[in-house]
Amino acid sequence: MAAATRPNVLLLPPPTLYRKLFSAESERRLHELAAVTKNDQERNLTSAELAQRIGDADVVITGWGSPRFTDEVLEAAGRLKLISHSAGSIKFMLPDAALSRGFAVTTVAAAMGPAVAEMCLLLTLMSLRPIYRLDAGMKRGEPWSALKPLGSGDELATQRVGVVGAGNTGRHFVRMLRGLGVETRVFDPYLTAERAAAMDVDRADNLDELLTTCRVIALHAPATPQTHHMIGRRELAMLADGAVLVNTARSALIDTDALITELRRNRISAALDVFDEEPLPADSPLRTLPNLIVTPHVSSHTRGTYVRQGDLVVDEIERFVRGDAPRYAVTPDMLATMA
Repeated sequence: MAAATRPNVLLLPPPTLYRKLFSAESERRLHELAAVTKNDQERNLTSAELAQRIGDADVVITGWGSPRFTDEVLEAAGRLKLISHSAGSIKFMLPDAALSRGFAVTTVAAAMGPAVAEMCLLLTLMSLRPIYRLDAGMKRGEPWSALKPLGSGDELATQRVGVVGAGNTGRHFVRMLRGLGVETRVFDPYLTAERAAAMDVDRADNLDELLTTCRVIALHAPATPQTHHMIGRRELAMLADGAVLVNTARSALIDTDALITELRRNRISAALDVFDEEPLPADSPLRTLPNLIVTPHVSSHTRGTYVRQGDLVVDEIERFVRGDAPRYAVTPDMLATMA
């Protein structure tokens, strides 16, 4: 698109989410670049409503909860050249065949990786040294002498950490571990020896090798048919006594029933930020296990993440206006394997 042309941008995130994503500066940039039509309702549109509004849009900004791009929507999108997704995966809303229609799709998953990796590191540290238990006990007035033995945990630097998945978040997590001097091993079927060397990690040939040689296992793989329940009863049994399993990626990677059974044996510990059913039901047995840390799917929810997401959305639209290729384009291969 020529630099002098102001594209029409249809912005789908509701007002509350919009205000989280777009700082005053990114909002100013966006309005300088384009004629913007916002969703002024405090809810996500339906696909039928999107089909009615998308006809004049050159660019659509999507986000969490945006409607699915049905055949009706795609047929109505006669001018569409770019979908700039303000969140991570877009697979839930875009059919695999949609990219053959000639418009580009971008995602801001790169903005979310640092926060998710940091949360994974935090949960790992808390699993090795149960500070949360000490804090709760101190506040309940439990005896000092009873609490002190609970503080005899393990240092992260003395552990070998196994990372499943070398995508955006996995790479951020590995960099954090390497900065702390932690021996790190990675399993990812798409990780080449050259990329592993560049990341300064050992590459595991298979998942079994990772599970049997690492004390801490951190999951950063997407949820695909190939990774569904990749950690099941068999795999959990491979973990050494005292092992730690951390999942800030997707709940489908773990067979939850098998994990509950293993945790009840009190042989390993775990930390989960993602669940098969969200919100997590009040009567879920996951809420009762003392060797499990649970958090309500908040790994990427930092103020810095939101601002980076909005900034990257506007960056991609700016590239579009200049006629440049997007930096974070979603390809058909990526869409097929995306979480």
